[in-house]
Amino acid sequence: MAGREIYAPRAARQRRTWTLAAIILLVVIMGAGQVLGVIPGVMLGLVSPVPGEMDWAGMAYFLFAGFGASAILLLLWTRFFERRGLATLGLNGAFSTRFLRGYGLGLGFVVIVVAIIWLAGGYRIEAGGSLALASLIPVMWLLAGFIIQGSTEELFFRGWLMGLIASRHGIWLAIAVNSILFGFVHGGNIAWSQELMFGLANIVLVGVFLSLYAAKEGSLWGVCGWHAAWNWLLASGFGLPVSGQHVPVDPVIIDLADTADAAWWLTGGVFGPEASVVTSLVLGAGVAVLLARGQFANFAVPVAAPETDTAGAAGNSTPG
Repeated sequence: MAGREIYAPRAARQRRTWTLAAIILLVVIMGAGQVLGVIPGVMLGLVSPVPGEMDWAGMAYFLFAGFGASAILLLLWTRFFERRGLATLGLNGAFSTRFLRGYGLGLGFVVIVVAIIWLAGGYRIEAGGSLALASLIPVMWLLAGFIIQGSTEELFFRGWLMGLIASRHGIWLAIAVNSILFGFVHGGNIAWSQELMFGLANIVLVGVFLSLYAAKEGSLWGVCGWHAAWNWLLASGFGLPVSGQHVPVDPVIIDLADTADAAWWLTGGVFGPEASVVTSLVLGAGVAVLLARGQFANFAVPVAAPETDTAGAAGNSTPG
């Protein structure tokens, strides 16, 4: 599948960032955007500079400004340096249908994972859900914030990086690299522990699932919805950690906590359900279903014309 595009053909005037440079740039651009986005919030007192002391408003600001700034920087790079448009990143047609379908699937995956852990004795109820206006306002702001955050991560990993690598080296290496890097950037969320190691393995599995989903659909909109729904419902629906991060908001469905004698591998411990073996099984089933559903026609969008490779590293100077 080398020399093929996932989402849309490219014109002759468009460029491809070289593979190693793209991996480095992803980390640099994402980090720089978050720093640039958060600095005004810290200066205005909207965001605490001390990790772990962020209230819901500060977290909402970070989701909007930090990830939003990262997305803008990446779009500027692709528009003015690579000279290509949104469709080549997977931001193509049928937005509402694909996004809402993906959002619904994401909610469903969370409900299945939480229900199985509950039935296995992993959770206890700390409090009922709150539908008071004082609770709904932060929950709705966070819903929008997680859409920005989830969509930005998908734009970086499944949209930009996966597309670049697939066009040069083939889809399977593209899936492996973007998924492993996706796990890597979550490596500092909590202290090094068995929960973190298992959680990162599951995040790599999330990357594989979402990569197959995006390539199967030929669009990024569905995985943007899935990612946003997964993060939001874990935190705002059930009060559970998201990749080791606690969201300071009253959940709207039910407030759950690990039972005292629950094994960490069942609940995910301090990392949350993303470090649970239940999540591994559910995501593994999702991957199997996608692979079993037949040909991935959207892996084979031909390159429109010869392209220019730029900003690269040794060993990647020849187009795939």
